[in-house]
Formats: sequence, structure tokens, C-alpha cells
Amino acid sequence: MVTPPDIEAQILRYYHAEKWTIGTIAAQLHVHHGVVTRVLAQAGLPLSGRSPRPSKADPYLPFIRQTLEKFPKLTASRLYAMVRERGYRGGPDHFRHVIACHRPRPKAEAYLRLRSLPGEQSQVDWGHFGYMSIGRARRPLMAFVMVLSHSRQIFLRFFLDARMENFLRGHVAAFQALSGVPRVVLYDNLKSAVLERRGDAIRFHPTLLAFAGHYRYEPRPVAVARGNEKGRVERAIRYVRDSFFAARSFSDVDDLNAQAQAWCNGQAADRRCPAEPARTVREAFTAEVPQLMRLPDNPPPVHERVEVRVGKTPYVRFDLNDYSVPHTHVQRTLTVLADPHELRIVDGVHVLAHHRRSYDKGAQIEDPAHIGVLATQKHAARQHRATDRLIQVAPAAHDLLVRAAERGGNLGAITVGLQRLLDRYGAAELQAAIQEALVRDAPHPNAVRLALEQRRAQRGDAPPVAIDLPAHLRARDVTVSPHALETYDQLKEPADE
Repeated sequence: MVTPPDIEAQILRYYHAEKWTIGTIAAQLHVHHGVVTRVLAQAGLPLSGRSPRPSKADPYLPFIRQTLEKFPKLTASRLYAMVRERGYRGGPDHFRHVIACHRPRPKAEAYLRLRSLPGEQSQVDWGHFGYMSIGRARRPLMAFVMVLSHSRQIFLRFFLDARMENFLRGHVAAFQALSGVPRVVLYDNLKSAVLERRGDAIRFHPTLLAFAGHYRYEPRPVAVARGNEKGRVERAIRYVRDSFFAARSFSDVDDLNAQAQAWCNGQAADRRCPAEPARTVREAFTAEVPQLMRLPDNPPPVHERVEVRVGKTPYVRFDLNDYSVPHTHVQRTLTVLADPHELRIVDGVHVLAHHRRSYDKGAQIEDPAHIGVLATQKHAARQHRATDRLIQVAPAAHDLLVRAAERGGNLGAITVGLQRLLDRYGAAELQAAIQEALVRDAPHPNAVRLALEQRRAQRGDAPPVAIDLPAHLRARDVTVSPHALETYDQLKEPADE
């Protein structure tokens, strides 16, 4: 805790001019005697009138100093055991205080201010910004940050993991946003950049090396335990936390990235450039852009490529979710090519399926064409398909079916009844009505229908009209065109007259 300047001034005056003792000063100023001792020691005043009390550790101080000079990080507990073997009989608490007073302190290291030429260097790092709940999945929210070392222009992009594919996607988007490529990109010792390091011997990730070769820049890791070498990106991440992310609301990652782009091009670009306070980051960046290397004509494809095995059911598992494939490709190994928004399932050069990518957990994403053909061939599977669809849109239906089975109910009839209610009232209303029926311990479609009608009446809505009419009723609405009567005159012959 920092002592106020007025208290320090009073301590020095009372001690030097009034000749008060440390205990008297502490009692009169209502401070701890250690505060008084520290202030006097910082001022360089000798503690006159006080003779240091003898300590049991005094005979062992030469040994302690020699040992600490040779092993400065040796723990006090180990030193205590060593002096106990040599005859020391003092307590461990006082001994720790003695070691703290005599342990050599490392010298403060001075650093030169690192300057970078325009277009010469950028710094890259990941920042962890908590977690996002998407359905039943809890995914980390990671921020890819690239900052130009000269102008301090920031690029910010959020992802739901820190995999290599997203690491490279961040680079591609950053180079496009900066309209060029710096000659050197500085990395921390990330697993995405450095696989192994033994002193100055570095083994880079081969994927990153190929990517850097495509863009013609030099990947360069910082030295171990040298955070000052990448201080620009660390300060940029702290600036992102304080000035952008704090107390910000967003609906999803796409919304957050749109806000991040507007912030980088607005508030972050309008701040003063730390290297040149006379102009803004925007002005420094505008002057730096011509010094950046030109972008290649074609950006490299950045897809997650995973080999997957199809089991007996026509689905592949990718990133915690199941995606449908044609039933003709079961028991085979296929390839998934995924980007942040969609994925393709291919067999060699043939694309079998396109799906929207889901970041949920345990979701079942289907193409109706894949499952419809199989369902027509497997008549017995239709009931299971109906149950799966029902449980997927209204999870409470699973508990209702379980309770109905325990009471010997007809699960097929219950499923059909719930499906009709689903088509008529919608998934949200059906889920709420099933929960009410379960609270009443009435696992039957009639109880669900009653709850739906009560909820409709409370809202004052009109009764829903069933769209799927029976065949004999739909036939009444068929438009019949009357036949022209003149055609019957052709049947009349002269003999009939």
C-alpha cells in the first residue's frame, strides 16, 4: 500500500526534528510501525538510538549469504533444514523473515524502445474472451488479433476455437483488410506456429510455413520469456478488452465480428499513434499501406479437412454433430471439407452433400432427400423417424413417451397425435403444452391438446384450421369443367330421325 505524501512528511519531521521514536510516531499517526520503518529506510535516515537485537540466525548469516549467492532461488524451507542440521534452534517463521532480508534481488532490466519501419512487421496473437453457449454446446470465444508494428492499425476477428484453420483464416482476412502483407509476422511460441523449440533451433508448423510461402512473408517467433518483443499485440489485446469487448452485447459471432470491424475502422483507427502522437493511427496506416507487399492473386483455400467413417446409419460425425449423407454410402470412409458457415461431404471428387454448419452439440442436420429415399424403402423405420423428428423439435416429448410406455400406452397412436398437434400449433407451443401435461402427470395427447387450447384461449387467438383434410373432403373442392353440349349433336345420325 502506498503511504500518502503528507504522512511521509510528518514521519520524517517527527523523527528528524522532534527526535520521536518509531513507536511514538506510529502511535500518534495511527499507522503501523513497519510503515514508519519503511519510510525512514527509503529516505536513507539511520535509525539512531536503536541497536539491532541479536538473533539466533546471526552466526549462520555467512553460510546463508554464500548459499544464496550460489543458489539465489533456493527455498527458505530448504535453507531452514540445512541450518538446523548445523545447529540452528530458531523458529521457521523468523527464519523466513531473515531469508527475505538477505536473499539477493535480481537487477531491474532496462529495455530499448523497439521501432519498426513502415510495412516491415506485424504481430499476431490469440486472446481468450470467455465462452459462448450455443444450444447444448459451450464453446470458447477466441479473438485473433493482428497489429501493424509501425502504425498500430488493429485487425480483430472472433472465432469459436483456436485451431490452425481459424488461425490461417484470421491471417487471410487480416491481409485483405490491411490491403497488403508485412514482410515479417511476429508470433509468440504458439502451437499453431512453433511445434518444437530447443534454444535457437526452431521447428515451425509445416502448414504455417506453406501458408507463409504463399504470401511471401517471414514467420518469426519471439525469444522465450521475452514478452516485450511482442508488446504491441499484447497492448492491443488489452485495448480490445477495455475499449471494445467490455459490456458489449451481441447476438452471435457474425454480429460480434461486424461490430469489431466497425470498431477497428472507427474508434481504434482514430486514436493517437503511440509512435507518432502528432497524427492518428488512421493517418499513419494510410502512409504505411504503400509499403506493404502486394497480395497474391489467389488466396489459399483454408478448409478443415477431416476423414470420417459412415456407420450403419447414413450420418457422419463432425465437430460434435451428425450430418446426413446418401444411404448408398454407408460403411464407407468419406471426407468432410468445412468452413465457418457450411461443410461439404465428398467421396473422392464427387460432392455428396452440402450442409449448413452447426456449432451446437448433438444436433442432427439432415437433407430430406437423403432420408426420404431410405424411409420409403424401410417401412418399419417410418415410426422411428416420426419419433426422432418429434423429439428434436419438442424435447419434452421424450419424457411424455417414457411415462406413457410405463403405463402401457399405445406409443404409435400417441406419436401420431403429437405430430398432428405439432403441425397445427408449432414446436414452441407444443413444447410448453407437453411440459404442462407432464406437470399434471397426464402423458396423453388429449392432455396436451387441452393445454394447447387453454393457452390459445388465454391469448385470444382464433382456433387453428387443419390443412390436411381427408381425401373425400378434398375431392369436394375439385373444379369440374362442364362439357360442351354441342359435341353431342355429332352423335345424332339421319337414320335416327
